[in-house]
Amino acid sequence: MSNSAVNTTTVSILDKDYRVSCGEEEKAALVEAANYLDSKMRDIRGTGKVIGLERIAVMAALNIAHELLQLAKSISKDQEETKRQVEQIVKKVDKVLQDVNSDPGY
Repeated sequence: MSNSAVNTTTVSILDKDYRVSCGEEEKAALVEAANYLDSKMRDIRGTGKVIGLERIAVMAALNIAHELLQLAKSISKDQEETKRQVEQIVKKVDKVLQDVNSDPGY
């Protein structure tokens, strides 16, 4: 957390209020996260297959963790592909520079 003042923010998840301490610059992200969690928990509760707040929370946490891991894998693959493309470009540039340097006409 940065040097800014710490405030208490109230968020509502499944109609229950939770007071959370956070810096002013983090408040919007906290509220967004709480709203996302609330939405996931409501979806799970709405299926009628999971009963009990604790079980709903655990299922929501598992689903969110799965989403996070899938996103991390996707980003990693994208970075690997970008690295591969950059390496190919560097090889092409190196070849052109070698050709230019070996041509006495330049």
